[in-house]
Amino acid sequence: MDNLYLWIKAGHVVSLIAWMAAMLYLPRLFVYHAGLPAGSEVQSATFKIMERRLLKAIMTPAMILTWIFGIILAVKSGYYTSYWLQMKFLLVLVMSGIHGWLSKMVKDFAADRNRRGDRFYRVVNEVPTLLMILIVILAVVKPGG
Repeated sequence: MDNLYLWIKAGHVVSLIAWMAAMLYLPRLFVYHAGLPAGSEVQSATFKIMERRLLKAIMTPAMILTWIFGIILAVKSGYYTSYWLQMKFLLVLVMSGIHGWLSKMVKDFAADRNRRGDRFYRVVNEVPTLLMILIVILAVVKPGG
C-alpha cells in the first residue's frame, strides 16, 4: 500500500468524522430551536446563525471531501466492484439525501417556516446515527467480499 493511499484514507476518515459530527449536531440544534417559546427572537436569531454556519462551514465541505476521498479510495483499491462497497455507497447516497433535507430545514428555520416540534427533530437526530453504524459495519466487516 503506497503512502498516498494512506493519506487519502486518513483524509476520508477525518472528513467523515467532521460530516457525521455536524449531521448529529444540526438536528440537535433544531430540537432546541423548535422548542423555543413564542417571542424568543434573540435566541431564534442565534440558532439561525449557528445552524447556517454549521451547514455552510463544516457539514457541506466535509460531505464533499468525504465523497472525493471515498471515490478515490474505491478506484485506487479496486473495491468498487465489491458488494459491501456498493451497499455502503447506497447508504452514503441516503445519508447525502438526508444532508440535503437538513439543508432545507435550515432554510425553513431561517425563514420562520418551521412547523414541526422538538419531538420530531429528536427522532430525526437518530437517523444519521443508524446509517453511520451500518456504513461503518460494511466498511470494517466487508460482508460478501
